[in-house]
Amino acid sequence: MRKIILLAICFIGIRAMAQNNTDKKSRAIINHTAIYVVDLKKSGDFYQNIIGLDTVPEPFHDNAHIWLRTSPISTMHIILGAEKFKEYYKNQHTCFSVSEYDSFITKLRKANMSFEDVAGNKNAITTRIDGVHQIWLQDPDGYWLEINDAKF
Repeated sequence: MRKIILLAICFIGIRAMAQNNTDKKSRAIINHTAIYVVDLKKSGDFYQNIIGLDTVPEPFHDNAHIWLRTSPISTMHIILGAEKFKEYYKNQHTCFSVSEYDSFITKLRKANMSFEDVAGNKNAITTRIDGVHQIWLQDPDGYWLEINDAKF
């Protein structure tokens, strides 16, 4: 009887592990995000020179796209064609973590770029309950970005 119970427990454990592996294989991961912009050069310069993203080859070669590396496995596509600047909600944002947070803040100040804390106080920094520091700023088309010093 013990052997049967032990075999049943092993079978249940192996089945649970196999199910968990199958679930992991079918989970989605972010491949890319895309933003639609008024001025491709201005937005490209902002994301490359201020945020610090590197370009990656894009297949269109039509002067209407810039692709940037946002992580080892994901990209951002900047697409020309928006007709005008729009207002966006702050809670709909993209977040980037930086390893040299103080240097990033200094770079923003040298570039005369405004930023704010989560409450909207200008040139202020939020410290979350978990100790992560964060600021908020908008790109040239008004998209909100959070920049923080979270460690992964």
